[in-house]
Amino acid sequence: MTSDAPKRRSSLTRETRETKVQVSLVIEGEGNIKCDVPDEFLRHMVETLARYSGVDMDISASGDLEHHLAEDVAITMGRAYREAIGNAPIRRIASAVVPMDEALVQATIDIIDRPYAHLELPDETYSHFVRSFAMELRATVHTVVLRGKDEHHIIEATFKALGKALHEAMSRTGSILSTKSSVKWGVE
Repeated sequence: MTSDAPKRRSSLTRETRETKVQVSLVIEGEGNIKCDVPDEFLRHMVETLARYSGVDMDISASGDLEHHLAEDVAITMGRAYREAIGNAPIRRIASAVVPMDEALVQATIDIIDRPYAHLELPDETYSHFVRSFAMELRATVHTVVLRGKDEHHIIEATFKALGKALHEAMSRTGSILSTKSSVKWGVE
């Protein structure tokens, strides 16, 4: 990215009967993260994903149940990333392997507008989080646990690896990486 290229950013709110989530993010960030999420481990994972993806993010969330909160935070974050990326050419495909103590996890992403998630995560809440995030990001995401026993370490290594892969995949390029060139939608 050239120094005069505009920063990619988005800001949105998602409010349902169960939750309210507000996210503002800047892709070309400096690591400034403000995270007001009531569940401590969810907050830790949101901060981890943001930090390792290299964005500035301000997020606040409230809700009734852990499941609803995790799902709606993931949906809102995924949409915020997607809106901030826009339509300019990006690297699109990236992979990262991250160790955390005895755990070793690989995450691979393709920001292609074909959402899919194949995940190896030992906790349904965080599987649901990553799946919801991928659907709104409109990305294909795969995670593989290469080794590990401690669930906390596996989940955290997954979020770090996903963040690192996302950071690389979002980087701007001069041309579209696709055999189809670009996809154009029309209304008839």
